[in-house]
Order: sequence, then structure tokens, then C-alpha cells
Amino acid sequence: MAGTPVVSVSHLAKAYGSTRAVDDVSLEVFEGEIFGLIGPNGAGKTTTMECVHGLRKADGGTISVLGLDPRRDGSALRRRIGVQHQDAQLQKRIKVWEAIDLWSSLYGSVVDAEALLVTLGLEGKRDAWFMTLSGGQKQRLFIALALIHDPEVVFLDELTTGLDPQARRAIWKLITGIQERGKTVFLTTHLMEEAERLCDRVGIIEHGRLIEVGTPADLVARHCPERSVVYTSDGTAHRMRGEGDRFVTDVIQEIASSGIHVEGFRTEMPTLEDVFLKLTGHGIRD
Repeated sequence: MAGTPVVSVSHLAKAYGSTRAVDDVSLEVFEGEIFGLIGPNGAGKTTTMECVHGLRKADGGTISVLGLDPRRDGSALRRRIGVQHQDAQLQKRIKVWEAIDLWSSLYGSVVDAEALLVTLGLEGKRDAWFMTLSGGQKQRLFIALALIHDPEVVFLDELTTGLDPQARRAIWKLITGIQERGKTVFLTTHLMEEAERLCDRVGIIEHGRLIEVGTPADLVARHCPERSVVYTSDGTAHRMRGEGDRFVTDVIQEIASSGIHVEGFRTEMPTLEDVFLKLTGHGIRD
């Protein structure tokens, strides 16, 4: 993806005792894109992100976010980025408007809080205590807190973990809305469908090492080019396999020219999870 890199990471390393949580990771995130760091729990996604935005000190490597060093220039950087943490919590009896007001007081310039609550579907929850919010409402509140100062880059860590499908898709819509407002989004997830739906590019991380980077479509084409066509004739299912987009067209033409009576027809395309399985030897695990 062409553009200006707003996040540049080179040879990042972080260990906890003898465990190398992040092992020689290098990546770039470009202005205006949604970049996803994907992999199973324990792969190093959260540690990488926390080093990048400055919450955690790296053992080695260099990091630049908006031209700033997250450790040396932490104060200046925090005013330009928004962060949602994976296990974020608030006091049980803090009200939504109180949380918004508290976060607003930390910054000199903030967006219209009421408009933000409307955008995130929380206008009816202004006076609700945090403990009464649903999982999706809590996540939307954390997005609001991350966006209250109109940041240029937003970091979202496992934002939809534990949410039901309806709430998850509502959050996805909000994330694409963030991008549409000109923001850059760096997210982590272990949900392959989420990454495939949201991300312009993804980086696959496993055991602390970045093993592949690209658009979801490019990764599928590069590592899993095989397609399958399944058709039913006279009550019997037939499967044909081949590579490339042209394969499906050729099969359709072959069936049509042969005069076979087809009762059912479908194509099966590989997914990002198939790529992960091929590259790592196992599926995504919670």
C-alpha cells in the first residue's frame, strides 16, 4: 500500500525472562490504512502493540510513531494517538458522561463529546453506570475515550473479543467509520474473519515473529491459490480443484458444453485462516 508510514518498527525485541515475546519484528503502518496484527493468543500481538505506542519498554529495536519515539517523546505522542487496551476497565459506578468528562480534562483540545456519543450509539447511556453497560456498549465507550482528543492514529487491542456476532459487527462498522474520518488504525485480533473484513493489510505473528505481511487477498493468492468447485448432478456431488480465478470460469464452460444437468453449484474459496494454517501448521486457537 502506497503512502506515508506513520508507524515504523525495526527489529523490535521484547523478552520476559527466557521467553521471547517479540522477536525481531519489523513493520510499517501507512497513513489512512487499517493494519491488523493477527495471530493466536500468546503470539506477541499485544506486547508488540504496547511497545509501539509506548506503554511497554522494548528491549531492542527502533520505533517511530508520527515521527516520535514513544518512550522519549511519550507526552507529545499521547496527545496525537488514541489507545484502547485489551482488558480496560473503569470504576463500576462511574457514569458514561463522567468518564467522557474525565478523559476530556486530560487534553487541551477535544472533539464534541455529545456528537461522539451519538456517533457511537451511546447518547441514551449518558447517565448509565459503567457496570450496567453491555459488552458492546463498554467497547463503544472505550472507543469514545480513545477518540475524544481527535487522535491521528488509533490503537485497538482485541476490541471484539467476547462479544456476540451482532455487537461485533456493530464495532466493525465503527472502526471503518474511524478510517473514513481520515484516521490510521492499528489493531490486533485473533479473529480471522475480523481481519479479512476490516484490514487493508495484515501481519501474521507467531511465537513473537512476524512471518508474513500483505493484504488479505494477496496472502490468500500467494499461499492458497487453489479453488474448489462443487456441483451436484443426479443426486451425486462432484468436486473439482484448480488454481486461479480462470479455473472457475473454465469449469462452468466445461459443464455447460457437456450438457450435464446440474442441480446445485457452489465455489469454495480459501480464506485468511487457511493461509494461517498453511504457514503455521495449526489453526487459530483462543
